[in-house]
Amino acid sequence: MNVTPYSRPRAQRGITLFGLLLWAILVGMVALVALRVLPTVNEYFTIMRAINKVASQGLATVPEIRSAFEKQKDIEYSITSITPKDLKITKEDDKVVISFAYDKEIELASPVFLLIKYEGRSKSGP
Repeated sequence: MNVTPYSRPRAQRGITLFGLLLWAILVGMVALVALRVLPTVNEYFTIMRAINKVASQGLATVPEIRSAFEKQKDIEYSITSITPKDLKITKEDDKVVISFAYDKEIELASPVFLLIKYEGRSKSGP
């Protein structure tokens, strides 16, 4: 073994405090966005379930469909972004199709907002 007192020590491995702070900030920002966005995604899927349920009921007139959606909205308390007036109701191949679109602004930090555009349409009626 040829060991000299002046041999070069191994380079240290691991993360520095600066690197740790950068990762903590990055993870924190991703968590902030996720926590702000997830409730709006949940609301979108709730609206889709309500729209599909109304479309599958076989209602024929626009006022009946809007009234049925209003009842679903009263049951699903998390629907706040759209009203029955926001629904676009059409017929395709003698089946009722309900569609909607809305924008959701989410405040991330005081002057910074995230804009998400949601849109959807019902599956074909009965």
